[in-house]
Amino acid sequence: MQKTPQFFTLIIGTEILNRRRTDKHFDFVTQTLAKKGHKLTGSFIIEDDPALIVQTIKFIASQPNPVLFSFGGIGSTPDDHTRKCAAIALRDGKTPIHKEAKEIIEKQLGERAYPHPVKMAELPKGAKLLDNPVNNMPAFSLDERFYFMPGFPEMSHPMVREILEKLIPNKKTYYRHTLTALCKENELIEVMEKMPKEVEFSSLPKLYNDGWRVSISVASHDKKLSEDTFQMYIDTLKEKEIYYSLQDEA
Repeated sequence: MQKTPQFFTLIIGTEILNRRRTDKHFDFVTQTLAKKGHKLTGSFIIEDDPALIVQTIKFIASQPNPVLFSFGGIGSTPDDHTRKCAAIALRDGKTPIHKEAKEIIEKQLGERAYPHPVKMAELPKGAKLLDNPVNNMPAFSLDERFYFMPGFPEMSHPMVREILEKLIPNKKTYYRHTLTALCKENELIEVMEKMPKEVEFSSLPKLYNDGWRVSISVASHDKKLSEDTFQMYIDTLKEKEIYYSLQDEA
């Protein structure tokens, strides 16, 4: 992709929100992206509600250069709404039978493909199939940026790896610098206000028995920019005679 993508996850399942199942997608995607020098812009966990699914997909699609990894809701049971919702949010709302998907399902299941499993071949117009490494039941993508996969990690996570290998063939180095200072974060607000938009920075305050600490982290794909902006914090701490310690870069 020519422009820097903004990555999103959409994790669909009432069973996650009511704690009957533990989400495994967020950690996996963030760790896999980090290995490529990228990060998530946003992650959503929502219930199996068609209107909410449509609205969330539309919101993500409205962001600059989005790439969506959606997990769950592409099966054939009554609570699987994602195929139809993707069609409403990104197409004309119709889900015609995808010939190749239908053939795969029939080949895998034979007569058992009817009457319900074959519904998984009802996909938005222009859908491209994603290989399922576990049972061959197809997942799908739209526009090579919206990827709709099963909720089962053993099926979807290999798909994510394969997709990212195509989207990001080369790792992009992310230069990060971190320190912890013995002060409140408001001592550094003036520096924070000077951070360029190309720099990711975070301020994490903590209160201990002996007083406040704040951890400052600065990161950028631009090595010099990350070093220069981090030095601004160090210079301010030295000027105010506030003790700080440097952490290993990650």
